[in-house]
Amino acid sequence: MSTSILKKPVVHPLWLRITHWLNALAVIVMILSGWRIYNASPIFPFRIPSEWTLGGWLGGALQWHFAAMWLLALNGLIYLLLNTGSGRLWKKFLPLRPREVVQDMLKALRGKLQHDALDHYNAVQKLAYVSVILDLILLVVSGLAIWKSVQFPILRELMGGFDNARIVHFCAMAFLVAFIVVHIIMVALVPRTLLAMLRGR
Repeated sequence: MSTSILKKPVVHPLWLRITHWLNALAVIVMILSGWRIYNASPIFPFRIPSEWTLGGWLGGALQWHFAAMWLLALNGLIYLLLNTGSGRLWKKFLPLRPREVVQDMLKALRGKLQHDALDHYNAVQKLAYVSVILDLILLVVSGLAIWKSVQFPILRELMGGFDNARIVHFCAMAFLVAFIVVHIIMVALVPRTLLAMLRGR
């Protein structure tokens, strides 16, 4: 039997793996530098421990944040275009039915949710990935409302004003951090998902 027959099918194409890891890098840099920026003018009665932040000071954090922002925006756009153009977005994440989400969530809570096929997402995974894509879009939009508040007055007003845009941005960041924590836990439980994202199979 030839080696080509024995080879496992590709689960994640090369373009997906590259954009995934670039997005991950950009998101981590933006979160850590964003925490330093937040500490300069907190909107809630707490601060992020400085050891968890990036940039050293406000100016340095802003430089890191803007650099990662462009990487996330451009790479994220490529990710969405390739996902949409290849049909992968519809095949992997849709349809997303509330009933199936509830059923799979109950299975997960009972420890009975199977994850045998890496090329197939269950309803909970679909919801999580669609939610984080929308959350990243919200982060970019609310970030623009904060960064270019004067240039984008309509965007600022849609967010409820500058201060509300900061709250939206922070809450979207908190959701993203929660997603990352759960994502890492799930990868630890099913380590072959990490191998698939590294080598495609």
